[in-house]
Amino acid sequence: MDAILLGFIIAAAIGLTGVGGGTITTPLLILVLRMKGAVAVGTALTFAAIIKFLVVPVYLFRNQISWKMLGWMALGGVPGVIIGGRALVVVSQRVNAHVLYLILGITILFAAILNIYRLIKAQGDAKGDPEHPRWLAALMFPVGAEVGFSSAGSGALGSLALFGLTKLPAAKVVGTDLCFGLIVSIIGSGIQIVAGNYNGGVLVHLLEGGVVGALVGGFAAQRIPSRPMKWALAVWLAALGCQLFYRGITA
Repeated sequence: MDAILLGFIIAAAIGLTGVGGGTITTPLLILVLRMKGAVAVGTALTFAAIIKFLVVPVYLFRNQISWKMLGWMALGGVPGVIIGGRALVVVSQRVNAHVLYLILGITILFAAILNIYRLIKAQGDAKGDPEHPRWLAALMFPVGAEVGFSSAGSGALGSLALFGLTKLPAAKVVGTDLCFGLIVSIIGSGIQIVAGNYNGGVLVHLLEGGVVGALVGGFAAQRIPSRPMKWALAVWLAALGCQLFYRGITA
């Protein structure tokens, strides 16, 4: 599968559902394009950072970002992504590729399960719970570490924490989480770029397809119910995680 088509598919999925950028990109780069684990993570983080950089201004213009909650998220997420990113650099240099595939597979599967949990929880009525914004800092530390190590998790885990710990409306949850994802993606990608863990040629092709895919996904999202698409994406991510884990076992 060509990287341009892959970028189109990933960005269209993001446009349709609003989640899954880094979580989708890393396993597909490994499984489809046969990219090394650390290089796939660095490329995925850079791709996610650029896509989110194009999307976040829309939420800024609409005033759909909670700067207070973003501050609490960044307080834990920024040191987390630095530690996770450096851990990936060290692990990728010291362990066999199949061990890294096992770790990434488990991480992707974990993110997919939490995505499914979020969809199930959304069916209930969680309104009326007190806010605990300060807990965001503690929760975002492991989320940032996961993003730095695997590129996965900021969308699913960040929005889940915001829904559970704040009373923000859905639009502000999405906008705040996207802005948080942009911050950690920039930092995480910077760490991997400095370490040489990225593929510039593939990144360019991903962006060529991604720009069109994001437009198509955003346009289609107005006509296609998002909830069935989110369920399909969550199940697909779980399958990708299992496949990556299996590759680590059999490598």
